[in-house]
Amino acid sequence: MSGHTANQSSDGADDLDFDLDLDNLDDEALQRLLEEDPALEEELRALEAEELDLVGEGGTAAEEPVEENAKQHMDADAEGALVVADPGAEGAGEVDEDDLGDPEQSPDDPPFVAAPEHDDLADYDYNAPVAAEEVAPAPQEEVALEADGLSEEEVALSIRPVPRINVHVFCTSEKMTNLVEQASADRRLSKAHVTIQSGDAFYAAEVFAHEATPNLLVIEAGREPSELLAGLDGLAQVCDPSTRVIIVGEINDIRLYRELMDRGISDYVVMPKSPLHLIKAIGELYADPSAPPIGKSFVFVGARGGSGSSTICHNVAWAIAEELRTDTVLLDLDLAFGTASLDFEQDPSQGLTEALLAPERLDDVLLDRLLQKCTDRLSLFAAPNVLERDYDMPAESFETVVDMLRNTAPCITVDMPHLWSGWSRLLLQTADEIVLTATPDLSSFRNAKNIVETIKAQRANDAPPILVLNQTNVPKRPEVPAEQFEEALGLAPQASVVWDPVLFGTAATNAQALIEVSPKAKPTQEMRKLARILTGRENEGVRGNGFNLKSLFGK
Repeated sequence: MSGHTANQSSDGADDLDFDLDLDNLDDEALQRLLEEDPALEEELRALEAEELDLVGEGGTAAEEPVEENAKQHMDADAEGALVVADPGAEGAGEVDEDDLGDPEQSPDDPPFVAAPEHDDLADYDYNAPVAAEEVAPAPQEEVALEADGLSEEEVALSIRPVPRINVHVFCTSEKMTNLVEQASADRRLSKAHVTIQSGDAFYAAEVFAHEATPNLLVIEAGREPSELLAGLDGLAQVCDPSTRVIIVGEINDIRLYRELMDRGISDYVVMPKSPLHLIKAIGELYADPSAPPIGKSFVFVGARGGSGSSTICHNVAWAIAEELRTDTVLLDLDLAFGTASLDFEQDPSQGLTEALLAPERLDDVLLDRLLQKCTDRLSLFAAPNVLERDYDMPAESFETVVDMLRNTAPCITVDMPHLWSGWSRLLLQTADEIVLTATPDLSSFRNAKNIVETIKAQRANDAPPILVLNQTNVPKRPEVPAEQFEEALGLAPQASVVWDPVLFGTAATNAQALIEVSPKAKPTQEMRKLARILTGRENEGVRGNGFNLKSLFGK
């Protein structure tokens, strides 16, 4: 406190102005001044109290004074306001979870309606500065990510597909526009029809005053909550009761969140850092809480014919089911020449053809009847292997069958034939993971490069394909080295399966998996490795078959 002007007054005497530079006064000089003028101490305390009040209110001496009643009202509101912060931050435990409400709107929730006016909220400043002694909230984007507690890869795996809905997005910033454009190009929103338009809640009300509202509205909030609330009140007058609304904004305040929930807003999302978080919010809005978790689809495709993609697919499916103890369905889509029924000693079935010809008839009961049980945890949807008919089904039929299978088991392994068509491209685009099998020759090298480039362009928000080099180390055969694959494709092979004609021939002839024939062989270990990578268990301990004292003494 320096450079302050004190006023000394007495009855009938003029005020005496003097400047004190207290920063340059030592304790003795200050004590001497206080002894000479007892009124100085009271004046200094008043000045100090005034300065602390200004700092606590975030204002300056030049600001206009606030009326006493308004000031008391603001203080009362400030005591009730809570800031949504990182769960690990200091003071986060003070939030009453009963007051938060459910951010998701169920069909039983009230429709989006205008809330009654609140005079106190009109005067409330949502952007009021935090006092100096309080812990400031973390940046909004970090709060959103930390609240999820998930990495980008985990978020991608936990997203439910968005159904066929119309989504209309109103953006007020370039950041939000770019985010929505990336999200609309993602495979998880491929069924939805997304429209992006510049504007706020007021503009949305003008647009839908003359046309029907879509299934979902996503509106970006501005910096002024009062303007957002006013715009939503106008939008509620023209919005269909069945329309759901998501607000995306930078403000992270529980009072604003409660006001939005009172108005029937489905969810409020702090500005996401990744398009996956926005897609996740939309997917959870339409997810059935009572529905079981959706399984993951793993599509196996070969870079060329004869690369061994089907063999790897069948053995990985067996490893996931029997060694990792996870229910798995193997879908053989090589309808004319599929080998899954041979590898698992099953009869070809026409069930898959029936499902593809009439996917609308497919339900859990019919699907359970069509699947063939190979083991307790492995089921087979075998190819018909009939050449008397053509298999020109629409791409939507294949997608529907895969979606139904994902509701029946945690893991779906899809054996894709070596062809390029509308339905094969669609299944590759919508797969959770893609396993690309290539042999170390020039044709596989070229085709693998083309496939990887196409997949990366269509799946910008997903992990790249898992590259597997098969039939390596063949005697006296020149090979394209793995390093050259990695340099050209930008992918390091996750598995390298050596050529072992005795092992693979024995397994194929006896209709057995590689793990059953030779559990310790190198190709078998690669199948186990791929199974753990696909299921996210690559870091789990693997039972070793090494040195054992009991086996040593038993010899």
